[in-house]
Amino acid sequence: MVYQTFCDMTTAGGGWSLVASVHETSQQGNDANLPDGDGNWSNRNTFGAAEGATSDDFKNPGYYDIMAEDMSVWHVPNNFPLENWNLAAILRYHTEERRGKQCPVRYNVDSPTSNRGPAIPIVYDHGDKESTKMLYGPKSRGEFEPGFITFRAINNERAAMAICSGVKPVRAYNTEHYCIGGGGYFYTDQCGDFPSFDWDRLGREQGWSASKEMTEAAVLLFYR
Repeated sequence: MVYQTFCDMTTAGGGWSLVASVHETSQQGNDANLPDGDGNWSNRNTFGAAEGATSDDFKNPGYYDIMAEDMSVWHVPNNFPLENWNLAAILRYHTEERRGKQCPVRYNVDSPTSNRGPAIPIVYDHGDKESTKMLYGPKSRGEFEPGFITFRAINNERAAMAICSGVKPVRAYNTEHYCIGGGGYFYTDQCGDFPSFDWDRLGREQGWSASKEMTEAAVLLFYR
């Protein structure tokens, strides 16, 4: 299949193909009558254009066609033009051992303690563990270890997040505050691919919201 995308030919020897981007703007995941949401983390839907990946959600056929050995992630401020993505990114990192497994991303597929997805160490290309930690709320920081990409994390309410990008949950299971890619129904007013990154800004006790920099950045996913 032929399709248009963006390639990074410099990081760690190059060969990275952009396969998806994730934003805080999507609104699926808060309907108890549709517990599997729109299924975009497991189906073969494609949408968006590579050049608009920091402005809207994007997913091309490479997301499900490429048999990736490694994954690279860039957190780029929303609406930045393609030619500035590399320098504008607040974080850039990649794996060197993606040894992942197929993990269904849907509501109530498992409990948070019985079947966690794999957590793969990352190599930082821009940023570090400390800067990753500080991009999330002070209450969230006690629940994760930075320096990993975790696949299919499940929270206390049994909702599944596709990726914890840059962190690995290690204690409690409020993963909706620091993981992305909602798979299914979320409790009360949590919704979208950044389910509860804005939690405290809804007037609740302070401490769980991600930073403005993280919430207002697109997450670009590359495979090679």
